[in-house]
Amino acid sequence: MTPTTEDELAAIIKEADGPLRIAGGGTRPIGRACNGAALSTAGLSGIRLYEPGALTLVAGAGTPIAEIEAALEAVGQRLAFEPMDHRGLLGTDGSPTLGGAVAANVSGPRRIQAGACRDFLLGVRLVDGQGRIIANGGRVMKNVTGYDLVKLLAGSYGTLGVLTEVALKVLPAPGCAGVLRIEGLDDDAAVRALCRALGTPFEVTGAAHLPSHGDGPVTLMRLEGSEASVAYRAERLQAELSGFGAAKLETDPVRVADLWRDVRDVAVFHDSPGEVWRISVKPTDAPGLVAELPGTQALYDWGGGLVWLLVPEGCGTGAAEIHAATAERGGHALRVRGDRDRAAFGPLPAPVAALQDGLKQKFDPRGILNPGLMARMESA
Repeated sequence: MTPTTEDELAAIIKEADGPLRIAGGGTRPIGRACNGAALSTAGLSGIRLYEPGALTLVAGAGTPIAEIEAALEAVGQRLAFEPMDHRGLLGTDGSPTLGGAVAANVSGPRRIQAGACRDFLLGVRLVDGQGRIIANGGRVMKNVTGYDLVKLLAGSYGTLGVLTEVALKVLPAPGCAGVLRIEGLDDDAAVRALCRALGTPFEVTGAAHLPSHGDGPVTLMRLEGSEASVAYRAERLQAELSGFGAAKLETDPVRVADLWRDVRDVAVFHDSPGEVWRISVKPTDAPGLVAELPGTQALYDWGGGLVWLLVPEGCGTGAAEIHAATAERGGHALRVRGDRDRAAFGPLPAPVAALQDGLKQKFDPRGILNPGLMARMESA
């Protein structure tokens, strides 16, 4: 089913007599698989309003991200939250959509400086599990009506409602980008260097460490702005990080863009078999967590606060060990690639789980929207 209007979508949901499997571009099959009838938002596509001067864009949930990025690029603007393209990592086809990015709160390397996807949402329109059309928020930056509900939908994976339209804030694109590279650091030293860089006033917009990259480990820090600003901040940051080794500056726009696209999309794991986990922890806890999970490989983003973990088959590390090591450090883990017959999300504290269940009951009392997708592993 591919409705082309909000009213048609509402009628489909209201009349549904069984579970519905909600999808946008079909590029991000994350969570436990749902066997419901397929319901696509691809027909709810198109940019409805774009006011560059107001930094505001409104588009249908099924609008391809590529279409939005092309429209923004034409006037020197961009999606500041840098949404990841999961196709290479998950081996999927199709085209990532705006609604899909919002539903999963997809936020790339620039999150450490600009914020997450949810931070740029101004308003949403959706159809809940009872077939009710709900409009929340607005189309301008000063309108914060229903702000909490707008944010609630980001990261709900279509389990509370089906997004039909999204209004969001966009930002100007910088004139220049540069990357400082430090070669050869171990994980602990690399995270310390990234934390040092992020603690300076030099506005680092990307901070990643690849333990295995070409000839060895490489630690990366991105700076964006005018050419003069990037040069000045890079020089100051090089001096700040002198104790970690020589930091070399790369400013070729093609190489810089390709490098951060690879970090954003976790390209290092695209052709490597095994499960892939997305783990959020305090940056300084990340190296110890990885060391505690033998046989795994890691990519550190967000200064170490985001760990992409590859778990090869037979390495001896399982979901229970990953969730336990993460929970011990106050973080959370999500299996992004792997067996979709099992729960992919980690356990929740009882009060939070009760709150989540209550929200689900309010928005989707029949439990027909992506049922089971956000099933969580039980606490040990």
